[in-house]
Amino acid sequence: MSSCKLWVNDKAIEAEGSRKLLDVLRNDLRLKSVKDGCSEGACGTCTVLIDGRAMKCCVQKIERLAGKHIVTVEGLSQKEKDAFVFAFGEAGAVQCGFCIPGMVICGKALLDANPNPSRLEVVAAIRNNYCRCTGYKKIIDGILLAGKILRENIDVSTKEGQKQCRVGSRLHRIDVESKVLGTGVFVDDLDAVSLPGMCYGSAVRSQYPRAIVKKINIEKAKALPGVVCVLTAADIPGSVKVGHIKQDWDTMIPEGSCTHFLGDAIVLVAAETPEILQQAKDLVEIEYEELKPVTSPQEALAPGAPLVHQSGNILSHEHLVRGNADAVIAASKYKVTKHYETPWTEHAFMEPECAVALPFADGVFIHSTDQGTYDTRRETSIMLGLPPEKVVVENKLVGGGFGGKEDVTCQHLAALIAYKTKRIVKVKLTRAESILIHPKRHPMSIDMTTACDETGKLTAMKAVIVSDTGAYASLGGPVLQRACTHAAGPYNYQVIDIDGTAVYTNNPPAGAFRGFGVTQTIFATEMNLNLLAEMVGLDPWEIRYKNAIRPGQVLPNGQITDAATGLVETLEAVKDEYYKNLPNVGIACALKNAGVGVGLPDYGRAKLIVQDGKIHIYAGASDLGQGLATVLIQVVAEAVGVDADCLIYHNPNTADAPDSGTSSGSRQTLITGEAARRASKELRKALFKATGQTYN
Repeated sequence: MSSCKLWVNDKAIEAEGSRKLLDVLRNDLRLKSVKDGCSEGACGTCTVLIDGRAMKCCVQKIERLAGKHIVTVEGLSQKEKDAFVFAFGEAGAVQCGFCIPGMVICGKALLDANPNPSRLEVVAAIRNNYCRCTGYKKIIDGILLAGKILRENIDVSTKEGQKQCRVGSRLHRIDVESKVLGTGVFVDDLDAVSLPGMCYGSAVRSQYPRAIVKKINIEKAKALPGVVCVLTAADIPGSVKVGHIKQDWDTMIPEGSCTHFLGDAIVLVAAETPEILQQAKDLVEIEYEELKPVTSPQEALAPGAPLVHQSGNILSHEHLVRGNADAVIAASKYKVTKHYETPWTEHAFMEPECAVALPFADGVFIHSTDQGTYDTRRETSIMLGLPPEKVVVENKLVGGGFGGKEDVTCQHLAALIAYKTKRIVKVKLTRAESILIHPKRHPMSIDMTTACDETGKLTAMKAVIVSDTGAYASLGGPVLQRACTHAAGPYNYQVIDIDGTAVYTNNPPAGAFRGFGVTQTIFATEMNLNLLAEMVGLDPWEIRYKNAIRPGQVLPNGQITDAATGLVETLEAVKDEYYKNLPNVGIACALKNAGVGVGLPDYGRAKLIVQDGKIHIYAGASDLGQGLATVLIQVVAEAVGVDADCLIYHNPNTADAPDSGTSSGSRQTLITGEAARRASKELRKALFKATGQTYN
């Protein structure tokens, strides 16, 4: 097809008509503000202006754009850039940042047409753009503020957008500019220009959730010109199986073995271009013996059920007992017994998983997007059969996670290709692959009985919980444990009998997700509580207030609550709003541990290095958009007693940043923040000693 001429940021370009605009912008022109979130016209991360209209460029072919003018964030005027950076920083509109350039473009399109829009008009302008982090409110605030800045010609170029850099002070995120303007680097932004010699890898995945791989023929794929390598499980130098806690997840399914779900990788291919890569994948021939899959925990637990794993179909079992629940329930005035089902839930983070691996000496370096660089290092080193220090993992910007990026998905595959071929390789999941492969929120089946006396005071509860952990363990064991330990809710009664089982099936794996099992069981408890309230003659607020845990009391799981327990105050704070908005409002309470939990030791680490008059902050904790990097800047600035411009934060890298544990359980601000504070105190002492001053 002939080429077409169009204008991009006021510069004329020519490109082949059959190509997608997204491909041309990102790969030819290297306009990296344009993100590839789905390649299906769904998410809006690739939004650009086409003749002034905000449009998703991943579905636009060049042949339709001849003579048209395209504008990306890179093409905004300096005044517009300053306005959006300041406004989004001031509004707190930026978290992971992956969706933000697309939001900025939508904002510009609206403000060009209507410099003083209403809030509802901003909502309409961004209606086709997804954000998983913010809830949109702050993005709307940011666009409205940008409009005010541009409309009133307010000069924000010299505004710092922050007050004193201390803990608790209002501060623009340290990465707000790079995320608003799209200059911050996500893994997929690395390309063959920044890393010459890069090739591209992908896996051929199972056609069936449960089938024996009878024969694998890779000869045709290997013979295709431009193919770098075609690998099977036989090429793995270390363990075929990896896993976040339990090593049961097959990197690739070996010939003669059984698949566990549709996401199982069987063959790994690398090629010089994405186009050749797809051709090579299509040439791989796999012969299967299809077997009936196990599609539910009920099937998996039935007598004579096929084994998902040779160890059996039960991953873990929990049984919490305090008192005699059966006897207390039988003696209670009111009781409710109900069956509940909660579904799979997809994390829907905006950035699909991507990894770039580089060979070095006898090891590999991985640019990753994950929730724990040291976890990725550990799992990859197990697969490669290398000492952990031979695998270096560095986070680029991470486009959201919410628990869904705790397990390795493509990092170890990229590492294997790089290790075997000594080539730089990018392995990127499509949105469809991402949804298929990474673990989801556990679906749970819950049978629950909750009882109370004639006044509505809770007396006991009994529950049987069955979770579908899918094809692999992931974090199914700890999730079940949290589901059980929190199931009775934040209320003052002590008699419980909670039995939980996590079950393997041939469904996609389930693992960590915000709430970590607690959301499922608390839902059942709160529903039963509403039904009990009706029986007693109380309303939903009253029964919760009557039973709310107070400081010094004992939770059903045996934990003694401390002075910070504020459920009563919280209920009192919402009381008026609750009653004012009846009957169009509901109410529910919940509790959730922070950190590792269940009494296990938790740790965070930070390292400070003074060099060239700056304090460099190193910590192995991933910032998924929650703002840890900014928090550490604030902590160190206050504890050392310096301004923010004296500090430099470094992305997590296992070669120079100490292990700070996984970014999960809402733990990093507290744990790694405390590590940074203690390191800062030691540095402050050293600085005072060096200058002969008295430390205070």
